[in-house]
Amino acid sequence: MQKPFIVKILFVVVVLLGFTTAYAQDVEENLQTHELTEQEDSDKKSEIQEYINHHLLDSYDFTFFSDEEAGKYYGFPLPVIIFDDGLKVFSSSKFNHGETVAEVDGNYYKLYHNNIYKTDAAGTINYDEEGHATNEKPLDFSITKNVVTMILVSILMFFLFRALAKSYKKNNGIPKGVGRFLEPLVLFVRDEIAIPNIGEKKYKKYMSFLLTIFFFIWFLNLLGMTPLGVNVTGNIAVTFGLALITFLITTFTANKNYWAHIFWMPGVPKLMRIVLAPIELLGMFIKPFSLMIRLYANMTAGHVVLMSIIALMFIFKNWLGSSLSFGLAFGLAILELLVAALQAYIFTMLSALYFGMANEEAH
Repeated sequence: MQKPFIVKILFVVVVLLGFTTAYAQDVEENLQTHELTEQEDSDKKSEIQEYINHHLLDSYDFTFFSDEEAGKYYGFPLPVIIFDDGLKVFSSSKFNHGETVAEVDGNYYKLYHNNIYKTDAAGTINYDEEGHATNEKPLDFSITKNVVTMILVSILMFFLFRALAKSYKKNNGIPKGVGRFLEPLVLFVRDEIAIPNIGEKKYKKYMSFLLTIFFFIWFLNLLGMTPLGVNVTGNIAVTFGLALITFLITTFTANKNYWAHIFWMPGVPKLMRIVLAPIELLGMFIKPFSLMIRLYANMTAGHVVLMSIIALMFIFKNWLGSSLSFGLAFGLAILELLVAALQAYIFTMLSALYFGMANEEAH
C-alpha cells in the first residue's frame, strides 16, 4: 500500500520540478530579452540625443549625412584657423571627426566636445574634479559650418537685392522676376516697421540695417529647417552679435533727449531722478540682452521639439505611434515656418522701436 503512494509523491515532485525548471528558464529568457530590449532602447536614445546635439551645435566640417556602421561621412572639411605661438591654418580633415589627433608644426590638437584642445601625441585630455577638460585651448578663428552658412546667405542676399535694384532701373520702378517677391516684403518693413516706430523724418538712415537684419534672420531660420543640419540663429554667439549691432547703432545715433531720459529723467522730482538713473542705465543693456535670448531660445526650442517628435517614430516601432508622430511633426514643421518669419519680424520690430526711442524729440 505504501509503494504506490510513494511513487505518486515522487511523480508529483518530478512534475513540479519540471514545471519549476521550465518556468525558471522562461523567466531567465524573458529577463535576457528585457535586458537586450532596454540596451537597444538606451542605444537608440543615445543615438537620437547625439543626432539632436549634432544639429544644434556648430562643427568644423560640413557633413550632409553619414553611415556610422561603415564609418563614412559625406561632406567636406573646413579650414581650421587657430593662434597658438603663431597663426596655424590646416584642414579639419586632420581631426577625422574627432577620432584622431591633429599634428601641426610639432604641436598636437584634439577635437573634443566640439572644442579644440592642445594635447600630446596620444590625445590625452585632463579633467578637473567636476569632469571639465583642463587642457589649454588656443584662440580659435576657424571657418565653421555656421560661418560658411552666414557667408552663403550674405552672398545670396547681395545678388537678390542687386537684381531688385537693377529691375527698378530697367523697368521704370516696376520690379520683375525675383523682385516681385522681394518688393512686398521691403515695403512691409518700411511701412509697417520702420515708419511707425522711427518716424517719417529719420527712418531712411536705418532702412538698410532693418532690411538686412530681417532677411538675414529669416533666411537663416529657413535654412535651419532643412536637413543640412545648420542652426545659426540657435547659436547664442550669433544672436549676441546681432543684438550687439543693434545696441551700438542705438547708442551712437541717439540724441540728447535719449540720454537725458536715462541720466536725468525730465518731469519727475530730483530725488526720483537719482533713483531712476541706474534703473534706466541697466535697462539700456537689458534691451539687447532680451533680443539675444529671445531669438536664441525660441529657435533652439523649436528645433529640439521638432526633432524629438520625429525621433518618436523610431522609438514607438509601430504603425500607430509612428503615424501620429509623423502627423504631429508635419504640423509642427509648418508652424516652424511661420515662427521663422515671426522671429525675424520681432527682432526687426524691436530694433526699429529702440532706434525710434533713441531719436525721439523732446515734447
